Amino acid sequence: MSNGAFSMSSNSGSGVGLAMEAARQGAADARASAERFTESAGRFAARFLYTTCYTLSYGVVFPSMVVARAIPRDNAAVRGLIAGAGAATRKADAIVHGDAPLVALPWPPAAHS
Repeated sequence: MSNGAFSMSSNSGSGVGLAMEAARQGAADARASAERFTESAGRFAARFLYTTCYTLSYGVVFPSMVVARAIPRDNAAVRGLIAGAGAATRKADAIVHGDAPLVALPWPPAAHS
């Protein structure tokens, strides 16, 4: 006997066979629905993370570059920023690699030409 999406063999004439088939079909539908949800949730999380990181980096880099471009290049402030950035880079490398420098940086820094 056939009932749309469910089929029953002729030897299971009771409602128990129909209930068993419905349970199997429901479990298969639930599994497929869970897989679709997991895929779409993963895509949403990845897109959310990308957009958040993009927005934060743009919000930090753009204003910094505007300010950096507005400052004249040959003055004490710029030389200090450059020296500080170099010192911070060296310190970060020392922390990451575990070999902190034993010698302090020279002061005052050498004149740049």
